[in-house]
Amino acid sequence: MDLVPALQEPLKKVLGPATAKVMAEHLGLHTVGDLLHHYPRRYEERGQLTHLADLPMDEHVTVVAQVADARLHTFASAKAPRGKGQRLEVTITDGSGRLQLVFFGHGVHKPHKELLPGTRAMFAGKVSVFNRRLQLAHPAYELLRGGDDDGAESVESWAGALIPLYPATAKLESWKIGKAIQTVLPSAQQAVDPLPGSLREGRGLVSLPEALLKIHRPHTKADIEDARARLKWDEAFVLQVALARRRHAETQLPAVPRKPSPDGLLTAFDDRLPFTLTDGQRKVSREIFDDLATDHPMHRLLQGEVGSGKTMVALRAMLAVVDAGGQAVMLAPTEVLAQQHHRSVVEMMGELAEGGMLGGAEHATKVVLLTGSMGAAARRHALLDLATGEAGIVIGTHALIEDKVQFHDLGLVVVDEQHRFGVEQRDALRGKGKQPPHLLVMTATPIPRTVAMTVFGDLETSVLDQLPAGRSPIASHVVPAADKPHFLARAWERVREEVTGGHQAYVVCPRIGDEDDDPKKNTKQPSEGDAEKRPPLAVLDIAEQLAEGPLQGLRVEVLHGRMQPDDKDAVMRRFAAGETDVLVATTVIEVGVNVPNATAMVIMDADRFGVSQLHQLRGRVGRGSAPGLCLLVTEMPEASAARQRLNAVAGTLDGFELSRIDLEQRREGDVLGQAQSGARTSLRVLAVIEDEEIIAEAREEAVAVVSADPELTGLPGLRTALDALLDEEREQYLEKG
Repeated sequence: MDLVPALQEPLKKVLGPATAKVMAEHLGLHTVGDLLHHYPRRYEERGQLTHLADLPMDEHVTVVAQVADARLHTFASAKAPRGKGQRLEVTITDGSGRLQLVFFGHGVHKPHKELLPGTRAMFAGKVSVFNRRLQLAHPAYELLRGGDDDGAESVESWAGALIPLYPATAKLESWKIGKAIQTVLPSAQQAVDPLPGSLREGRGLVSLPEALLKIHRPHTKADIEDARARLKWDEAFVLQVALARRRHAETQLPAVPRKPSPDGLLTAFDDRLPFTLTDGQRKVSREIFDDLATDHPMHRLLQGEVGSGKTMVALRAMLAVVDAGGQAVMLAPTEVLAQQHHRSVVEMMGELAEGGMLGGAEHATKVVLLTGSMGAAARRHALLDLATGEAGIVIGTHALIEDKVQFHDLGLVVVDEQHRFGVEQRDALRGKGKQPPHLLVMTATPIPRTVAMTVFGDLETSVLDQLPAGRSPIASHVVPAADKPHFLARAWERVREEVTGGHQAYVVCPRIGDEDDDPKKNTKQPSEGDAEKRPPLAVLDIAEQLAEGPLQGLRVEVLHGRMQPDDKDAVMRRFAAGETDVLVATTVIEVGVNVPNATAMVIMDADRFGVSQLHQLRGRVGRGSAPGLCLLVTEMPEASAARQRLNAVAGTLDGFELSRIDLEQRREGDVLGQAQSGARTSLRVLAVIEDEEIIAEAREEAVAVVSADPELTGLPGLRTALDALLDEEREQYLEKG
């Protein structure tokens, strides 16, 4: 029998269609191999009780605890007017805290008989709050006393000394997943090992079949450590090989070297700059110019602090390519941002952007904007400028990727805000060059080195960590609106003071607030407390309340993603020109918006945004000579994790530090661009921050393996693992950072 197909066996053949359907729909598990790689989240020891005090809100949890007491209440209700309604309240304890379980109606009989004081069991359900107390309503449970008919025997047989608790779903509890895994565990013996033997032996790692056995059925904590050490290496190594192969393939491609002429467009541009570049900008520009001068494509990631001047560095690279006879294109994630970039590039270049026009400078070129919503005539004109080479610099959105778009000689592609573009889109645009163009990817969210190595491992990295002279400090404060309502009133007074002083302000909300706006789609729901069940605050509502209330008399406008492009542009122009005092907006202002006169920002429901997003938003103020102020408004209680997150943002302006905090608090899967639970595609045991050394070593090993054998002909197991990582569904894994 062929070894590989054992792990490719569909789960419906092994477990039956009903269970397989739930696993596919809710956990993304389709094959025996998928299920074997669905690792326990943690383990419970029989004698040890979990920390009920640390339960996360709104999540499905499994806890092992002991019944402290159980009470049956009878009450009258619409369905049982004669007082026959029944509610069973069971309190469980683990020594660190208590948790209430509730069962209603016909669901009370079985637990009433079984959940007697002193009984130990595993309970699984969704954590909610009732009367300010944590509870599980109608949890599923599995008793943990030997010899009981009700499944305890099976618990005994599969749990051993350590009970694995799996990432579960309301439709499928942890112990049912555990039982399914026991069914397929014998297939683990046929797992093909992706690690080269020499690497495994050199690092003293157990074999893959042994690791799978030990992670699902450990006898000791040392078993778990062995298994995790081995499985972390698999994840790091296979991913780094995929990235190393991509890098290797890039270096085999030919490219046209682009060297700026000594007294051309770039020199003319530098001569008219009203300021000097920072040392960091000079250093990074040198790295880029060196790459552009080689005969294989540059493949570089430019990351930097908010406001560190990445756009200036990218523009100088574009000018160098135009100097050398090529065209440069900048791809932006939204129309607002594309228009903003176009406007600021034209302003920075002045008459150098007026190629072919009266009054254009000697070395001038044409700067063209191309977006999906342009009128037919303007679009035709732009496409013609691209095809003839009249336009040296092109700025646009996804519209640039369409088949109709042809370039005369595409030399450089600059991608702004990489995480919104996939590898495929990068490739489609680069396919428009006669030879592969050079590529510069800019990201505005600083990324810890390990994440850069994991997500952007196919790119060389340049970092700008120095702010240009003239950038002002930003003071950030948390405004606890629920605990101290007068703080919020003071926040609006501060906005008014800034406007009176001749400045402008942003107010940011998580949601737009028009009729077809579904709050669930737009933003994460908060994870703590009962009062926070309300939908996130909306731009349209808040703008109206402010204009009629605390900011009455000020010029208040709104900006959000569903406005017509011309309207958005008009609003941004008025704000940039100082004709609007306060702009109430969604996160469309998150990147690239540059209004030096805006000094204050109030972020409503700040707990609904990620750490990096808050840092990014905050970077929109303090861009001129006056100091910036950022107020993070939240109704979350002081002890909540959300408040700690906001305190971290208020406490430091170091984006790299914040990105580490962000990463430690979120699951890696989110960071790697897997927004859904997508259990198959996100990292399972590798923690990007903790496992820094493994990632760095795996990268070195991967580069060595790929250099020696780019096609991996001698490593069939590794090729199988790569195919699994890079099949169509998982292509996204490397697409989104």
